[in-house]
Amino acid sequence: MRLTLVATFALAISSQAHASIEQQLANCASHTDKLDRLMCFDALAASVNTAVPTQLPAAVSTTSTEATAVATTAVAANTPTTVAPAVASVASTQAASTAEQEFGLKKKKEEVKVDRLYLEIEKIKKDPYGSLIITFTNGQTWKQTETVRYKVKVGQTVYIEKGALSSFILGSDERNSTTRVKRVN
Repeated sequence: MRLTLVATFALAISSQAHASIEQQLANCASHTDKLDRLMCFDALAASVNTAVPTQLPAAVSTTSTEATAVATTAVAANTPTTVAPAVASVASTQAASTAEQEFGLKKKKEEVKVDRLYLEIEKIKKDPYGSLIITFTNGQTWKQTETVRYKVKVGQTVYIEKGALSSFILGSDERNSTTRVKRVN
């Protein structure tokens, strides 16, 4: 399989020796097999002189591979008029590279983080399944998500803290047990 690919590749390269760059690019793009297409483009890139000419400004040669590729394509096609857009695209390329470097990073917002919120219980109810529905003096209502029995009293001060995987934990400083809760309103 590889031997036939290499032989076909060598035959394609020898027949394309006198074709222009545009024809060679079109020929490479017409390959349906991914490996053949890649090998064709690699051979075309190796055949093109990849040296950046000395008449280009230093900013173009040090920016990104995109600007260098535009400049080398202009040199290979002997059209020096396409070098000006490459110089003009330096600013946009640098802006795009900073956007690429910041992509996926979490933007850290300077917020006041509350580790624990201490609240006083105003009212306690139970739903039909026995889970607690607790209303606090600040108007917030929280519901127990676990089926574990957890005793609290009206007027008791409890805390709610953030747990793992966006869960919340209700507990008391007087004892060591906690229960998971979610906010209803």
